[in-house]
Amino acid sequence: MSAGDLGGFSLFDLFRAEAETHGRSLNDGLLALEANPDDVVAIEPLMRAAHSLKGAARIIGLDLAVKLAHAMEDVLVAAQKGRERLASPRIDQLLRGTDLLAKLAAISEAELTQWNAAHQAEVDVLAAALAAAPPAAAFASAAAVPVAEAFTPAIAPPSLLQPAAAPASTVPAAAASVEAKTVRVSADSVDRIMRLAGEMTVESRRFTGLRDRMLALKERLLDLGETIERLEGEVGSHPRVREAGARVRDAFRDAAHHLAASDELSQRVEETSTSLYHATLGSRMRPFGDITHGFPRLVRDLAKELGKQVKLDLVGASVPVDRDILARLEAPLNHMVRNAIDHGIEMPNDRIAASKAPMARIAIEARHQAGHLIVRVSDDGRGIDPERIRAKVVSRSLAAPEMAERMSIAELLEFLFLPGFSTASTVTEISGRGVGLDVVQSTAQEIGGKAAIESRLGKGTAFRLELPLTLSVVRAAVVEIAGEPYAFPLVRLERVVRMPYAELTTVEGRQQFMLDGVSVGTVDASVLLGLGETERDDTASIMVVAHGRGDEAERYGLLVANFEGESDLVVRTLDARLGRVSHVSAAALTETGEPLLIVDVDDLVQSVRQLLSEGRLRGTSSSVASSQRRKRRVLVVDDSLTVREVERQLLTRLGYDVDVAVDGADGLNAVRQGSYSLVVSDVDMPRMNGFEFVAAVRREARFADLPIIIVSYKDREEDRIAGMQAGANAYLTKGAFRDDTFARTVSDLVGGPETND
Repeated sequence: MSAGDLGGFSLFDLFRAEAETHGRSLNDGLLALEANPDDVVAIEPLMRAAHSLKGAARIIGLDLAVKLAHAMEDVLVAAQKGRERLASPRIDQLLRGTDLLAKLAAISEAELTQWNAAHQAEVDVLAAALAAAPPAAAFASAAAVPVAEAFTPAIAPPSLLQPAAAPASTVPAAAASVEAKTVRVSADSVDRIMRLAGEMTVESRRFTGLRDRMLALKERLLDLGETIERLEGEVGSHPRVREAGARVRDAFRDAAHHLAASDELSQRVEETSTSLYHATLGSRMRPFGDITHGFPRLVRDLAKELGKQVKLDLVGASVPVDRDILARLEAPLNHMVRNAIDHGIEMPNDRIAASKAPMARIAIEARHQAGHLIVRVSDDGRGIDPERIRAKVVSRSLAAPEMAERMSIAELLEFLFLPGFSTASTVTEISGRGVGLDVVQSTAQEIGGKAAIESRLGKGTAFRLELPLTLSVVRAAVVEIAGEPYAFPLVRLERVVRMPYAELTTVEGRQQFMLDGVSVGTVDASVLLGLGETERDDTASIMVVAHGRGDEAERYGLLVANFEGESDLVVRTLDARLGRVSHVSAAALTETGEPLLIVDVDDLVQSVRQLLSEGRLRGTSSSVASSQRRKRRVLVVDDSLTVREVERQLLTRLGYDVDVAVDGADGLNAVRQGSYSLVVSDVDMPRMNGFEFVAAVRREARFADLPIIIVSYKDREEDRIAGMQAGANAYLTKGAFRDDTFARTVSDLVGGPETND
């Protein structure tokens, strides 16, 4: 359809386009006007937006919308002419009117009657309030929207018609602009095109090998020609020899011509395929600002409700982000901003008493750094008191008092990511229920990134997310293991070390080397992957991975045959029929078209930790047995390092041997490889939650009788029922650690820690 052909759209479709466009313009313009109420020039575009909405609503006979838009326009005209100054209470009224009008962009024509009936009283009250004198306090009535609803302006999501950014003066212009600039394509289609573009890029690079073979043929023809010339000199001129020489020279010229043409074609194909690949990749990318346009309103409404003064700074709105990552970021950002306003930001009087400006600042920043997407949410509020966290950890029996006392600030801050963990003393509509920050951690882990908290008491708090730029392409280090290529995502690598084998030392049968003055345990990657042992060379190539963050991080070395370099790989998910593959997360193709596997670093690290601490891999039997009696083995599955350690220590004190897994997927892999008498699992975990994990275990007949205990913070009856329906033998809350409930349940299910089997 051409830009001017709008015959395929109904009048209501065109009105929806205007409602969305002008609704967003009014929302953003009113927020800016509230910050600078004396800016009379800024009122003009708002008047035009309200007037255009009124005209469009009149055309389709939507009298309720006409009434509201007209009342809003009158207020804006009065402000422009100096008869009224738009203070915050009046802005509240105008924003509420904007929300009501913008909601029309999200409904169908069949829902108009219902919308009219549902909002008739509310519009009447609001229109009357707009017509009255400016309110002395924030507008409130029985019809006023709850703050929880007002957090996100009622700007409709992208729909049939995507309007242009600037307000249009007429309905057809808005729709025409939309139609000319947007096309609806399914996400699956874009993903398929992305894969094909990646394959095209790989295939184009095969021209290099073809060129090399053609060059070798050219050299052979040249050599053959020289041989014939020498033969002519030896036997004299002979018709057959002269003919052979002429044919070889013709073949040489043809080969040179075709080689030049091949070089030119190869260059064009590679340039085109690279451009196609990057253009397709760009189609998956959206500006970071797509999910932050509603945050100024969120911050304003929350701050007003709490009586605080907060200014929001947005940095990096144009930074491109993979659409799949962007879609998952909105909820974590929402939680971080809510927590900053509710818990982090002080009341104005308290800030003044602390020698701070009464106006607090929250910053949301996005940037690309070293091949990663960095998202940072910071505030200049009161910061987090580590001693309150320490006390909460002890009171909830998450760690013994002695252990909690030894924890660093960084370790204590990690508890804030636990489901159900909160230091809030009161429950509010905004936060304090102890839910939210676990979403930040789990979301980062699910998309191959990590989250961290930094805080200084009295100075402020910052949440930092380090994420991949895209889920379709991963920047990876390609290594050789047992003659096969493997890829390690760079986001999970700390560094690559090449060193003489002589510098690797053995202590108690375990290899290690010194890195920055610290001993790093090293394991042969071939052994971990079940591929034998790496042949020794003069130089050792070691991939250093870290578990944890900062100075507290545990570092491990993975010995590989060779480091091949870095590469951008198009990620291919493994066929579902393969199930969960140990130590592998996905697959890809090299530049030469060879398949390679992308390593699951988290899974690999768990095996490394166990191999170094116990001298064996998960699932393998101990090489030494002191007698016919052996200890029963228990698997603890929990994504929290601290909770895992608490449960491990408790079970170890009871006399059991204990293995650990970092989430449900890791736990399922461990169960399949090992031999366990009992499994203890959390519920809220990334990749595969506890209910999914238990159900997956029960689907395999050999584990039908394996005892499983779910231990969760959630004490709701529906969660307990869900756990038992999934196949758990018992469902306990983590308060069970405070008494002997946990120990008694373990004993009831499996008996004592030793068996004669």
